Amino acid sequence: MKIDWGHIDIRELAAIVSEKLNEKGIDAVLVGGACVSIYTKNKYLSSDLDFITHAAIKEVAAAMSGLGFKRKTSRHFIRKDCHFFIEFVAPPAAIGDEPIKNLTKLKTKSGKVVLLTSTDTVKDRLAAYYHWNDPQALEQALMVAKDQKVNIAEIKRWSAKEGHKERCKVFLDRRSL
Repeated sequence: MKIDWGHIDIRELAAIVSEKLNEKGIDAVLVGGACVSIYTKNKYLSSDLDFITHAAIKEVAAAMSGLGFKRKTSRHFIRKDCHFFIEFVAPPAAIGDEPIKNLTKLKTKSGKVVLLTSTDTVKDRLAAYYHWNDPQALEQALMVAKDQKVNIAEIKRWSAKEGHKERCKVFLDRRSL
């Protein structure tokens, strides 16, 4: 299959990378802004794809080189003709203080990708809003919550556990507008 790296869709790139990693025996989970892009059908477009894996970076680098991506920094990979870069963030897969328990598998024409659920994507973005005061992350959480079915009770429970009931109220009030 010939890949047009300059015009590749973030979903397809996530699947291509996931398939290459799986080929090499590496399990990885897509997290962060790329999940927002996927769940909002690119209303928000991330410039990078963040994966979490327990594999050694040396193994990851070997797999990524098979796709033509070169290591730019310890965990960042670029390909000159691709407008996205790939980052491998340190495990564990957690949102705030809670480990991630549920994942979603997305099938594309290029293969499968394992990623956060829509509810966990909202929680991930809210974590950035709660802990780093990132207003853009709140907007991303709202976008996903408006475009996807999410578990509001779970978001409220998690927010309270994180100590951010009041900030969750801001999210809930904005969501209902």
